[in-house]
Amino acid sequence: MSAIIEVEQMTKTFRLARRRPGMLGGIRSIVNPELRLVNAVQDVSLRVERGEMLGLVGPNGAGKSTSIKMMTGILTPSGGTLRVAGLEPIRQRRELASRIGVVFGQRTQLWWDLPLIDSLRLLRHLYQVPEERHRANLEQLRETLDLNEFIDTPVRQLSLGQRMRGDIAAALLHDPELLYLDEPTIGLDVVAKARIREFLLQLNSERKTTVLLTTHDMDDVETLCPRMVIIDHGRKLYDGSVADIRERFGGERTLIAVLDPAELDQLARDEQDQVVLPTLPPGVRLVRSEGPRVWLSFARDTLPAHELVAWLGERHRLRDVTFQEPEIEDVIRRIYEEDLLLQEQGVTV
Repeated sequence: MSAIIEVEQMTKTFRLARRRPGMLGGIRSIVNPELRLVNAVQDVSLRVERGEMLGLVGPNGAGKSTSIKMMTGILTPSGGTLRVAGLEPIRQRRELASRIGVVFGQRTQLWWDLPLIDSLRLLRHLYQVPEERHRANLEQLRETLDLNEFIDTPVRQLSLGQRMRGDIAAALLHDPELLYLDEPTIGLDVVAKARIREFLLQLNSERKTTVLLTTHDMDDVETLCPRMVIIDHGRKLYDGSVADIRERFGGERTLIAVLDPAELDQLARDEQDQVVLPTLPPGVRLVRSEGPRVWLSFARDTLPAHELVAWLGERHRLRDVTFQEPEIEDVIRRIYEEDLLLQEQGVTV
């Protein structure tokens, strides 16, 4: 595979004006403002191969949207080099626009007062898509995104989920090689999210379209993206799989063991009539029990999972065991709140 995005030490610094205190009656001066430099993105390097689905993750203000805007040619980088689809986004912005699709979840490229179908037809002329190709793409998108039920409805009357499906169709009418999605499922209900995720997986599988997704919804990343990049305070802190980040920072795992019902009468009970196991290995605690099921919590670095199963098997008759991993959203929240990746890299903010 060849890279469709190549970014080296991308940086974006904004100059923000802050008014100085005035001399008269506390009035603030706007004539001679104090300038402050804000590093929105700092030395980010990234390589995305053709056909990848990549999740770009970070809290508000981390630099996700700023990075997307530089990679699409909307913003000029303060430093570093960028190439997208072999082009320089700022210098070759118009040519790049015909090869990428962009969807900003909180903005629309559709005409507010026109029926959705009119917007989709007008976009053919903006992108100069041949009529036959446009007709074929529109027909396929109407079917796969299920647009027909509201295709003649003015955009302003569409629900958020319907409008988002219309925006995704608009971004794909010209067969882009690369699709940027900035918070595409924000505010959507469970059904609308599932429909969009299913479509994106199909798009990537059938057309091999590269997808770069920014989101706060970790279910989006787990469902769609084998690879994720975490940025915070403008820095790239992690580039790898969801499984690896859970393994490194997931904290405690849960073992759910099903005991032989015949053994229950031999075990002690607490005041809530829940089973109490007489002994447990160091670092393992009984969270709760329900009938023959017991939930045991243990830290990853305390005891390997197979050793805990073996320990239980020597002392109890086990009918079944399963493991429950921590929710990835909880893991990412913990990383942000405790600055775990920043500490790991020795970064002071």
